[in-house]
Amino acid sequence: MTFLIRVRGDLIFRWLKEKNMNRKILESELILNKDGSVFHLHLKPGQVANTVILVGDPNRIEVIASFMSSIEFKISNREYVSLTGNYNGKRITAVSTGVGIGNIDIVMNELDALVNIDFDTREIKKRQISLNFIRIGTSGSLQKNLPVNSYVISEKSVGFDNLLYFYKESKNVINEKFSVFMRVLVKEHSIYLCPYVIDASEDFVNKLKSDKTQLGITVTSPGFYVPQGRELRLSAKLENINEVLSHFEEDGLRITNYEMESSAMYGLAKMLGHKAVAICLIIANRLNKNANQNYREDMKGLILYTLKRITS
Repeated sequence: MTFLIRVRGDLIFRWLKEKNMNRKILESELILNKDGSVFHLHLKPGQVANTVILVGDPNRIEVIASFMSSIEFKISNREYVSLTGNYNGKRITAVSTGVGIGNIDIVMNELDALVNIDFDTREIKKRQISLNFIRIGTSGSLQKNLPVNSYVISEKSVGFDNLLYFYKESKNVINEKFSVFMRVLVKEHSIYLCPYVIDASEDFVNKLKSDKTQLGITVTSPGFYVPQGRELRLSAKLENINEVLSHFEEDGLRITNYEMESSAMYGLAKMLGHKAVAICLIIANRLNKNANQNYREDMKGLILYTLKRITS
């Protein structure tokens, strides 16, 4: 009986997969521009390399371009600036996402659509392509011994947002064991959140790490000010949120830094069958109360470091 149920379950799964593969995606669901490009990014199929660098600041696209030996194209729309070029013999696409998880939701879904959906038939391709996403960003340290200008690789990312819970497939990619630890932590301090934890691609963590980098757990915050403990005219419900997070430790791992994109990127990448990792430059230490206001030169160093590591 158990065997029969399992066989039927496998057949139903395969039938649903085939049904999904053959369905046409409506114009209102995948919006294309008149030139055949995808709605927000204005990119067309064939323009996306298998390796994609994501940055928040559109100005960093120019920095990446300055290191490339050739550029195929550059396209700009709103905060989304994209180019594809060649570095060290490898074809690479770079896209600026702007700030926050909402933009990551747009960028990740549209980049996936460009390689895995046939824009002419509006059907999901039978042969799926797996992309490699590397986010290069800025971040704030939550550990006193993690100084400004450090390179931190987000081995795990903690989502303080609800984005992934809108996706049915999220249950397959969330690190539930570690998520429980984080949920207990926020409940103890009366923070009304349901954090989720996503692991980075182990392959790309290993590719990026060296004696110049540190591994950490990154909190992806839904905001820049009060959600990260910055008070201007409004007050934080939890006054010592940074201290609470900095003291967390489980399985020998500690929360190292804040940023605003990696949890959504990791989750969407895993659900869509891609690999993802984030490496950030620490530009402020929230506990030591110091910052590097002239971090742009140091960001150039991180970009070059990352380009060399992923093409070596």
